[in-house]
Amino acid sequence: MSLSPTIRLQPLSGDVAPVLHKLGWEWAMENACQNYVAREAVQLSEQQADELLQAADTIYDLLVQSIPDPIPDALLKLLALPENLWPAIRHSWNDDRHWHLYGRFDIAQTPDGPKLLEFNADTATSIPETAVVQWASLIAAGLGQENRQVNGLFEGLQAQLGHWLELNQDLEPTLVLAHLPGSAEDEANCTVLAEAALAAGFQQTYICPIDALQVATEGEERGIWAETAPDQWQRFGFLFKLVPWELLAEEEPELTADLTQLLLSRDAIIANPAYTMLFQSKAILAWLWKCYPDHPLLLEARLGEPLMGHSVQKPLLGREGQDVLEMQNGIALPAQSGDFADQLPVYQRYAQLPFDNHKQFYQAGVFWTGSASAISYRRALGFINNLSEFVPHILI
Repeated sequence: MSLSPTIRLQPLSGDVAPVLHKLGWEWAMENACQNYVAREAVQLSEQQADELLQAADTIYDLLVQSIPDPIPDALLKLLALPENLWPAIRHSWNDDRHWHLYGRFDIAQTPDGPKLLEFNADTATSIPETAVVQWASLIAAGLGQENRQVNGLFEGLQAQLGHWLELNQDLEPTLVLAHLPGSAEDEANCTVLAEAALAAGFQQTYICPIDALQVATEGEERGIWAETAPDQWQRFGFLFKLVPWELLAEEEPELTADLTQLLLSRDAIIANPAYTMLFQSKAILAWLWKCYPDHPLLLEARLGEPLMGHSVQKPLLGREGQDVLEMQNGIALPAQSGDFADQLPVYQRYAQLPFDNHKQFYQAGVFWTGSASAISYRRALGFINNLSEFVPHILI
């Protein structure tokens, strides 16, 4: 017997562009968003929303509690974390001034309740869509009354950035936000964070590609520098990098070593901190299942050995849904390969996502900013990836 559709949708009329223009946030609406953001919203009950928020908060606590102190080499190897990151991971984990600003839980709403699919702990995106565009969608449709959406993402980011600033008052309250070169999407995400940082009390922010930074580890020039105007270089006490730690470790080992040195010498501080790699690695899914077997918020997961029955294979440090394979009794179903096919896999029990009348599957994204603060959705006919349609939600 097939499952009945569990997603109910509400059409959204109106144009969000004038709403964003009035705010002065035209940058939040990339050209691609015209087709990327759905013109309808998931109808979400308050009980369903509360379940998602509580699930995210509980899972975050489980993640923190699962990490032994001190962190053993064996766990870092199990999680497949690059060895040149180990000093930064341990240092940031042991020093509370290294503050985890935010992340996004991907959660399946199953008939048995919410289940963790994975946690984007290091460089989660979809910030403009979640914080701004989905809210503007309700406003444009005349549905923007108070409490019609679970969307405290901007306020949560502001609070987290403010606390990060308070924890590091010995550093200059200046923040540079670095992203991968040529990525308009990443730049837009950084722009929201920069707005939140200014609201939180940072005196200056600057956004640039990661390769535009200069780093010095010796003498009076120690620190992280960016050319904020022609021939004008500014030293920044705080760095937010929308660049995966493992990508830095693999492709820029010298920069990784320099940044680690600046952390150790207290000349700069970086978010998200290196210890978020403990949660970013999908091997943590198997580690959590070992620590908390049969926990109602977790799916069975195992490293190295396929699960019998219906499961999913994921590369440990994969991104954007690439090389995620659906499995039946240990045999992969046909799929297009991506950039992470050579990585070690984790196997996770398959979770049935809710779907609509058009057989599109819906995956909930719950942003965590010290606590769960916002909900959004992605949908697709198959596996969810970075190209899947973004869907706002509305509380009913």
